[in-house]
Amino acid sequence: MKVDFYRHSLDENDFDSALAAMRSVFLSAGPISSAFEEKFAAYTGLPHSVALNSGTAALHLALMALNLGPGQEVITTPMTFIASVNAILYVGATPVLADVEPDTGLIDPAQVARKITPRTKAILPVHMYGVMADMQNLAAIAARHNLYLVEDSAHCLEAVRQGARPGHLSDLACYSFYATKNLTCGEGGAIATKHQHLAERVRSLRQHGMSRQAAGRFSGAYQHWDMVELGFKYNPNDILSALMLNQIERLPALHQQRQDLYARYTQLLAGTPGVQIPAPRGTSGLHLYTVWVPDELRDEIICELGKAGIGVTVNYRAVHTLSYYVKHFGFKPADFPNAYKIGQRTISLPFYPGLKTEEQEYVATALKEIMGRLYGK
Repeated sequence: MKVDFYRHSLDENDFDSALAAMRSVFLSAGPISSAFEEKFAAYTGLPHSVALNSGTAALHLALMALNLGPGQEVITTPMTFIASVNAILYVGATPVLADVEPDTGLIDPAQVARKITPRTKAILPVHMYGVMADMQNLAAIAARHNLYLVEDSAHCLEAVRQGARPGHLSDLACYSFYATKNLTCGEGGAIATKHQHLAERVRSLRQHGMSRQAAGRFSGAYQHWDMVELGFKYNPNDILSALMLNQIERLPALHQQRQDLYARYTQLLAGTPGVQIPAPRGTSGLHLYTVWVPDELRDEIICELGKAGIGVTVNYRAVHTLSYYVKHFGFKPADFPNAYKIGQRTISLPFYPGLKTEEQEYVATALKEIMGRLYGK
C-alpha cells in the first residue's frame, strides 16, 4: 500500500470559485481577497485580518509593523520551522532562543523569562502540531516587561487554550495557508489582530508601502498614489483567495474528521514500546500527528516507513542545529537540550481528513512492526 504524507481537502466548490475568479476582472488582490479577509477575521474572532502571499510574509510584516529592528531582541523557540527565526533577521533584530517544554515541544515560559534583557522588545511563541503555547503565562510576562507578543499560528488555526484563541492575548497572530495546512490555497498567509493601526500598516507594507492597494488603483476614476515607506510585494491574489472562501465554512467538519483520526492513531499506537506522543494542551487544531521515537533509531525508522510506501516528514530539526545558525551564532546542540532531543526524535505521520481507515491502520501496523524489530536491540 502507498500512503501519501498529505492530500488536500479541496472540493468542486473551491475549484468553481477559483475558476470564477479567473474569469473576473481581478486576478491579483481584489474583491475576492477582501471578502476572504472579512470572513477570516470573523472566523478568528478578531476585528482585522490582512491576507498575504505566505506565512513567512506574515511573520516579517508583523515584526515590521511593530517597528522592530537592529539593536533589539526577539525571543522565540528553536523548535520551529526556520521562517519563525528568519523573520527576526529580516527586520535586523537579534533572535534569542528559549528552550521548550520536554513533554510538548512548546516554548517554555520559564525559559523565556530568563532570556529577557534591556534589549528585548518582543516574544514570538510558536504553536506546534496544532497545540497552542502557554499564552496566559507568556502574555503575563510580556505585560510585566512591556513587550510585544506575536504568535506564529501556522499550525494552529482552530485551537483554544484556557479560553483563548490565537491572537486574543497578543498583538498579532500570523497564519500560513501553505499546501499542507488545515486551510490551504497552496501558498498564502494572513495576519489577524485586534489593532486597526497594525492592520493598516501591514496593508501598506504588503504592497511596496504604497498609499493605495491594487483594487483601489484600478477601479473608478484614476487617482494618484504615493509610496509612503519601503515595503514588499507580499499581497495575495483573488484566485488563491477564492480557493479558501468555502473552506472556512468546512473547517469545523474537517476538524472533527481530524479528531477521529487522531483518536484512532492514538488507540492503534497505545503501548507501542519506544513511541511517545507529545502531551496535549487545550483544544488542539490537530495540524499534525507527530510521534517521538528513540533518537538513535529515528532516521532508520523513517527509511523503513518509506520502504513500506508511507510518506512521513520531520517537524522539525531544532533551528539551532542548522548550519546557518551554527555559523552565525555559534549555537551548540546542548544550548537547548529539550529542543535538540525532540528534533532528533520527531516523525510526522500521514494525517489529513481524506486518510482512509485502512490506510491509517496500515501506517500504525507498519510503525509497530518496525519498532518491534529495531527497538531494544
